[in-house]
Amino acid sequence: MSPFSPTAETSVAAIGESELIARIGRWLGEASPPPPGGMGDDCAVLPRLPGKPLVTVDPVVYGRHFDDSVAPEAAGAKLLKRNLSDIAAMGGTPHTAVLALTLSPDMAVAWLERFIQGLGKACIHFSMTLAGGDVTGAPGQHFGAGLTLIGWAEQAVTRLGGDIGDYVCVTGSLGGSGLGKHAAFAPRLEEGRWLAGRPEVMAMMDVTDGLAKDLPAMLPENACAKIDTATVPLSGEASTLAATSGKPPLEHACCDGEDYELLVMVDGQADIDAFLVFFAAQFDTALTCIGQIAKASSTKHARKLIDAGTGQLIYPGGGYQHFVKESRK
Repeated sequence: MSPFSPTAETSVAAIGESELIARIGRWLGEASPPPPGGMGDDCAVLPRLPGKPLVTVDPVVYGRHFDDSVAPEAAGAKLLKRNLSDIAAMGGTPHTAVLALTLSPDMAVAWLERFIQGLGKACIHFSMTLAGGDVTGAPGQHFGAGLTLIGWAEQAVTRLGGDIGDYVCVTGSLGGSGLGKHAAFAPRLEEGRWLAGRPEVMAMMDVTDGLAKDLPAMLPENACAKIDTATVPLSGEASTLAATSGKPPLEHACCDGEDYELLVMVDGQADIDAFLVFFAAQFDTALTCIGQIAKASSTKHARKLIDAGTGQLIYPGGGYQHFVKESRK
């Protein structure tokens, strides 16, 4: 379904800014409280949060993060969930979101209603509120929605706590996001909080740009990640896509991005098998050890993924890159 209206009568231009904002409040329903905690004033007044405050910002843009094949409700939910994935990677709990919409005048009111309702239902599902935001116009056919998400963590885990010898683990499975996974994922909030509370966990990050790009961002300067490629958990979508793309499923798992799984560094002194068993007793989500951090043998291998069996680099430079024509996200 296209976000844009073929007729002026069914577009946002026909109702104007004030009426649009009023409708957004109605479409959000219980997800948007009255002021001062929600829409209706210059700022929302938030309560003092327990623990350490967390803030993250991520958008969805039509033609980049979703297209006409994605239902408006799913696009709205994705906006929230991709921000929730960042909160999960820090071991946090979400609290409040603020929305910024950029719309062209031919935006279809019916499409936008479904998008906002999907966002609101997702807020309610994850026990959080949407406190307000802003609407602005844009020339041409354009739709973008940015969300600022505020949360908190008892113990925030960063992406840079890993060291040589630590194990590399990942939740779920990887690859094939273009076949629909990118809009139908579950942010690993409960898993992230549990992992953040474990002394064995040194670092975490969510996989948004692909294993080949995100894992190097977690490595110390003089280190590489030696990966047992046979253990990388491949999604069914990665294998399905490989049948038509001509690329191996592993390449899709390393380079597609938008998996929204958690990369976890576990202390190299820990009993990794016991840790994985303990995790499995808590969750249905899989946690797989795929390798270890090692000292890089040369600057060429520093902050790179290395095949533990062959010693070869694994898709160097792979993963999603903004502003590169071949990339898709």
